[in-house]
Amino acid sequence: MIEIDEVSATLGGTRVLDRVSARIAPGRVTALVGPNGAGKSTLLAVIGRLLKPSSGTVRLDGREISAIPSPDLARRLAILRQATQIAPRLTLRDLVGFGRYPHSGGRLGDADRAIVETCLAELDLAPFADRHLDSVSGGQRQRALIAMTLAQTPGVLLLDEPLNNLDLGHVRRTMDVLAARARAGTAVVVVLHDLTVAARFADDLVALKAGRLFASGPPEDVLTADTLSALYETDIAVHDVAGTRVVMA
Repeated sequence: MIEIDEVSATLGGTRVLDRVSARIAPGRVTALVGPNGAGKSTLLAVIGRLLKPSSGTVRLDGREISAIPSPDLARRLAILRQATQIAPRLTLRDLVGFGRYPHSGGRLGDADRAIVETCLAELDLAPFADRHLDSVSGGQRQRALIAMTLAQTPGVLLLDEPLNNLDLGHVRRTMDVLAARARAGTAVVVVLHDLTVAARFADDLVALKAGRLFASGPPEDVLTADTLSALYETDIAVHDVAGTRVVMA
């Protein structure tokens, strides 16, 4: 369980999170949604201990996250940010293997290599595993970064807009993989802009606006025309089509 209590954060002298509180449960996919500049990426960075809050606390399984030793946290929590610098001459397999570093210390054993191959296959990358990052498409690089994060096998998985550059088929495949990790007990937190994808795959939503919590709950409670129109300050229609909620601006 991740407990976020009255968290505020400041960047460049500007408060970008203002007393946000939320609970993120294991075994569920939680989507962070909201307009640009709402504070979604900042909240993810605070949860991942990449940014220290100016006030408030984040606890992981009852323990303040700031007190967890870094090696222990790296085995329990993995985060994929939007901007990730990677060496272009790495192969996809090498990159995914870096996800095992908290467990292997850089010396992959048979079990580590098996996890790497599983993650490559899950993200439809096995045929490209020996290709270098500068010789594959943007979508393939993005999937390799997701696979690297999955290879860390954490109890908490944080992903900031992981669907960037992915085609429709790989959007579905990636979200299916994340949902499967959640069903296996992982707490999956993902920043999403596609609200129809959020409706289909998320168990819970946390909606932010101007750094504050705007709404939270299951998709059927948050993804309504009235709530979304107020959140994004534009008219938004919501329809149920073949059992799936579809959001249209």
